[in-house]
Formats: sequence, C-alpha cells, structure tokens
Amino acid sequence: MSRGEGRPPVSEVLHVVAEVHGRSLWRSAVRKAREAGLLVGFHGYGEGADEQLEALESIPGSEVWNRTAIQALHPFYTKSGRVVASWMTRLDRGLAIQDNIAYVSATLDGLRRRAPKGPLVFCGFSQGTAMTWRAAAGVEQTPDGIVVLGGDVPPELSKASLSGLPRVLLGRGENDTWYDEAKLGADLERLEEAGVAVTVHRFAGGHEWHPAFLERAGEFLRELAGGRQRR
Repeated sequence: MSRGEGRPPVSEVLHVVAEVHGRSLWRSAVRKAREAGLLVGFHGYGEGADEQLEALESIPGSEVWNRTAIQALHPFYTKSGRVVASWMTRLDRGLAIQDNIAYVSATLDGLRRRAPKGPLVFCGFSQGTAMTWRAAAGVEQTPDGIVVLGGDVPPELSKASLSGLPRVLLGRGENDTWYDEAKLGADLERLEEAGVAVTVHRFAGGHEWHPAFLERAGEFLRELAGGRQRR
C-alpha cells in the first residue's frame, strides 16, 4: 500500500501568516555610494545570493554601482551540503508570489536608505528572471531598467501590469534548451503588446552568464546612467 492510501481526504488547508527573515548581500560602489546607482540581483533556482553577486560584479563597470543580491526565502541543501534556495514551487504559488513581492519591497526600502539618489536596475537569471519581472511590476519603487537572462515572463502578469515597465535588456543563449526561441518569441509578443522597450541580445552560449552578455549588460548600465545624468 502506498503512503497515504486508505487515509481520509484532507477537508481543509489552513494557511498561517508567519514572519521569516531573508538575507541579501551588499557591496558598495567604489565611490560616492549614496549617489551611485543600485543594481539588485535575483538568483536562479538552486543558487544563492553569493552566486548572483558574483555575476553582478562580473559586469564590466559595475564597480561604480552599489550591488546587492537578494536570496530567496526557501533554502535547501544540495547533495554536497551547500545551502542554496528557490523562489517558489507550485505549492501555494499565489501566496508565495505575494510573500516574495512583500519581501523584495521591504528589502528595497532598506537599500534605498543606503543609496537614495542613483538609478535602480533589477537583474535576474533563470528562475530569478521571473522574480525580476514580478518585482518590477509589483513593488512601488519602479526600476529605471531591467536586465534578464535565461528565463521567461511569468504567465500571471497582465498587459496592464507590464505596460509601465522601463527599458529591458533580455539575453538568450543560442544553445539554451530551457529558455528556447519559442519562449523568447512569446515573451517578445507580450512585451511588444504592452509597449515595453526591449533590446534582445543573443549569444553563442547556453543557460549561463556568458562573457558576451556580461559585456552587453555593462553597456546597458552605462547607457542608463548617462541618460539619468542628462535629465
């Protein structure tokens, strides 16, 4: 007999609000941290904030930005014993989305006290790309730019919620079998309908932070910073 077989069905699922502590990693800009831009990263599934911070710091020119990587609220162990995290699973997905947006919003409030003046950019990889889109559409502090790599636009985001988003740099490796050309095409159609300005960067690589994309992300950050200064 399989586990659970023969037991009476659950009559009700009870959800309880609980306060948990998240964590983010911060590294200040090399000069004038309070006036520098703020680059906020969202890691992929099975990664941690340390890996995302390393990716942010691999972007050429990122040292003049304040960099922070937010770690997902759901940690777990790898087979090697390393602690990594996931943004959510399909279980109670809607509640997890709400929790994550509230978590990111509270984190941004604290970060903006450290860096109140410069431009704000969200940057996500893989599963963190979905969190990047959700945060950009759901928090009060609208970013000045979005950098996403190897992940799709979440299905629950409406045309109206996407329509107010800023400039986007979207990356895809030509050998990426997860975020394939069909998913990219579907995303571009949705974003075009919402009036979002998207620059697509394809590179000869896979599901990864490829040097070619890092270089293009550096150009994107410089363009944003220059535009902010000219205003």
